[in-house]
Amino acid sequence: MPFTSKTKRQSDYGLFPSTHPIVIDNGASYFRIGWAGETEPRVIFRNIVQRPRHKTTGEAVTIVGDHDPAFMKYFDCTRSGPRSAFDSNVVYQFEIMEYILDFGFDRLGADSSLIDHPVLITECFCNPVQSRSKMAELLFETYGVPSVAFGVDAAFSYKYNEHLGICDKDGMAVCSGFTTSHTIPFVNGEPVYDACCRTNIGGYHVTDSLKELLSLKYPLHMSKLTWEKSEDLKMENCYIAQDYASEVRLFQKGGKEAEERTRCWQLSWTPSPVEEPPSEEEIARKAALKERQGQRLREMAEAKRVSRVNELENELKGLDFLLQQLKHVEESDIPSFLARTGYISKKEIHSAFVKVKQSLQKAKGEQVESDENKDSSSAAEKYSLVNVPDNNLTPDQLKEKKRQVFLKTTSEGRLRAKQKRLDEEVERDKQNKQDEEKRLENPEQYLEEARNKYKQLSEKVEQRKRLKTNGGNHNGNQNGSASGSVGRGERLNPAQKERMRLLTTAAFDRGKGEDTFGIKDEDWQLYKLMSKDNDDEDEGPDQDETELSRISSRLKEIDPTFIPKSEQGSSSMTEVPKLRPLTKEDFQIIIGVERFRCPEILFHPNLIGIDHAGLDEMVGVSIRKLHNKDHHQPELEERITNSILMIGGSCLLEGICERMESGVRMLRPCGAPIRVVRSSDPVLDAWRGASVYASSLGFQQQTFSKMDFDEKGEDWLSRYHVKYSFSS
Repeated sequence: MPFTSKTKRQSDYGLFPSTHPIVIDNGASYFRIGWAGETEPRVIFRNIVQRPRHKTTGEAVTIVGDHDPAFMKYFDCTRSGPRSAFDSNVVYQFEIMEYILDFGFDRLGADSSLIDHPVLITECFCNPVQSRSKMAELLFETYGVPSVAFGVDAAFSYKYNEHLGICDKDGMAVCSGFTTSHTIPFVNGEPVYDACCRTNIGGYHVTDSLKELLSLKYPLHMSKLTWEKSEDLKMENCYIAQDYASEVRLFQKGGKEAEERTRCWQLSWTPSPVEEPPSEEEIARKAALKERQGQRLREMAEAKRVSRVNELENELKGLDFLLQQLKHVEESDIPSFLARTGYISKKEIHSAFVKVKQSLQKAKGEQVESDENKDSSSAAEKYSLVNVPDNNLTPDQLKEKKRQVFLKTTSEGRLRAKQKRLDEEVERDKQNKQDEEKRLENPEQYLEEARNKYKQLSEKVEQRKRLKTNGGNHNGNQNGSASGSVGRGERLNPAQKERMRLLTTAAFDRGKGEDTFGIKDEDWQLYKLMSKDNDDEDEGPDQDETELSRISSRLKEIDPTFIPKSEQGSSSMTEVPKLRPLTKEDFQIIIGVERFRCPEILFHPNLIGIDHAGLDEMVGVSIRKLHNKDHHQPELEERITNSILMIGGSCLLEGICERMESGVRMLRPCGAPIRVVRSSDPVLDAWRGASVYASSLGFQQQTFSKMDFDEKGEDWLSRYHVKYSFSS
């Protein structure tokens, strides 16, 4: 499968002779490849591999290093994330390493898998022999490389800066890489591997810590805080604090100085569209449209009313015609005539005539004639059997009498309820009129009295409901409901106690012998007493609730700020918080204390739970390891601390040299010479030093071929070390 990348392919591969070495800086973060003797590598890409599948065809594509983000919308990356061949700084996934080497040689311009150039490849110091052996086997067997040389990247960088005059022959290289950090002492221009020190802290952990902190701080923008963007934010904004504790206190206090050290990353943001007020033409157009819609509805209502009137008039004429015909029909023929019309009696036809006439008057908007006098005069005819003694009636007439009694009682009850409602409305109107006159005399006093009365009634109603639910009595004693250990008798009111006494008495009487309850009429009076108690109990609270409802409606009319308690509880439970429009500040990532908190893990790894030494402590550990019989020389430690070289991508952070110098000074005796310098290019100096080394005359004596590898084996390869010297 062809590679997909935005890295351009070189075209001058055939111009170099087969004896010209290829230099590879195989770092855990970036892979750099080029020709020996040049000052810049030809191809640089991230040392990762990704194999997503096409969303349509399902075909896998190999993506090595950097790629166009827009290209990924056509592929499914959920099952294939970026993978690295490194575990810390040691290569252990050689299948992925093969993809990376294929891509590097292809971008360099090689047309086939046969690479007929010597290869110088970098590795970490004290690289395990198994990893070194697998790498040599991969280069010899897969690519046909004639000879290979392994060298430590930090040593090449130190020697290159020594060549530039930045550091001395005796010194120390502090290499803070992607996933690990090393300190390597140099004596007479050669690294002393026995005194090296390593910790599993690097730039990756700084970036990951920054990403986590910002993601916790701005969870709504987690999709924007990718690892690549966090890396850019680290290099642009982070710095090493000279005194971490004082820097933290500075940001805790706040103030102008802390505000000056705070950085802001503005995300892409589109302002919400502002709704402009409608113009006069738009208002007039909407008003005209509303008027047309209203006119249409009125016309429809009028047409419906006219149709209804016509229907009622036709029905009224039909009923009137039936009544006129009934006048000319003989008594014996009336049943057969009514059977043809569908009515039972002449009275039913007359009643239907009256109802239709009233409906017609309502439809025309006329005043409906009152038939109260007619109803009262005809009541005697309608209920003729009510006052007749039962002895004078036949069985059929007795049934009819019961029906008339039921109808009369029902109609009288309806009339009484109607009259009661009318009286209540009259009384309510009278009271409202009096309240309005009282309000006009003194509005403030009236409003205050209404509020107090509403408060008293609401408390009274709530107290009754609470007592009714939780127990207590009508005297207002709440001790029974307050304590959770009262008996049932203490939770009952007097009416309920009387009811329980009656039930207990009836049950006790029935239990003495034969159950004779119900034989006497007096036994059934027991239920009337129970229901009477309950009715008397509920009579009072209904009046208070009615008055409370009236005052509440009155306060709603005169006080716009009044909210009933019932609505207050429901609104607090169901009210949805209003969404405010998003502003420019909502799309800002503020980086304050994170600027120095994340890089601090280089000097205090315990901040992220790693119990290792920091960069400054590693220098002291390496110096103590030099105290042996082979390397202990007078003033050697002073020469080493006088030439400390900072190497690696993390050394680009602002203030790291000053912080390293102050940390080492605390470990050394007072007055000891300490000089910490940064390499000319902490990122590319390793490749440049290897390029200069591979172009020297003595490079061929430092390589080994496939024959040497097969003959001497892995034991010899574990003792293999190059001599870092430049020959003209």
